[in-house]
Amino acid sequence: MKRALPVLVLSIAGLVPVWLYEPSLGITSSEASTPASTPSSTSSSGSSGSSSTVVAGTTVTTEKGDVQVEVTFAGSKISSVRMLKQPNHPQTTAAVPVLIKETLAAQSADIDTVSGATITSDGYKESLQAAIDSQADSAASSPAPSASTSAPAAESASKVVSGTAVDTEKGTVQVEVTFEGDTIASVKMLQQPNHPQTTAAVPVLIEETLAAQSADIDTVSGATITSDGYKESLQAAIDAKG
Repeated sequence: MKRALPVLVLSIAGLVPVWLYEPSLGITSSEASTPASTPSSTSSSGSSGSSSTVVAGTTVTTEKGDVQVEVTFAGSKISSVRMLKQPNHPQTTAAVPVLIKETLAAQSADIDTVSGATITSDGYKESLQAAIDSQADSAASSPAPSASTSAPAAESASKVVSGTAVDTEKGTVQVEVTFEGDTIASVKMLQQPNHPQTTAAVPVLIEETLAAQSADIDTVSGATITSDGYKESLQAAIDAKG
């Protein structure tokens, strides 16, 4: 019996590393500045059970100015990106919506550099990759959900709703909204006028929507018609979601 006890202790000790081993998971907007070495990661839903997570990338200093992105993850998916910091330059303003669109399509920082905005593009991709890495590290260190917590997660699944197509003097405006529970996780344009002022206004309107969590946002100066159409389509999507 005395020999059996050491054998049992050794057997348990051998199993502990197996129990503790956790494989690394795959890579799956706040205006506070984040130190370059420590990107922040906060849950956008708190204790509500939503899987939406907001992560700020590092602040990248470039010749044109600081670049910093903030990424919203719906589970492991990049659902939206917005700029916390960017150079005050027309080429940057035009490049940002292109970079964001490519990010949502690629679901990574492996995207093309925008011609004429190479410096901003490189800073954007560096900050974006830092946010993705931070989210991956956070996901890898989080315990796997138990059976008892899987039901609330299912209830907070993403819901995508298209707003009405609003005809304006400049062209048709229509948005598509992704909801995480009752939270607006992301907004993208299904239709918009092909106009420089609209292109510049769209990221501002989306950023304000994510902050306000409603269609009660300011009109962008110089893009009043597009702004009004955007808000009308956005409100229709919110109403349709219920």
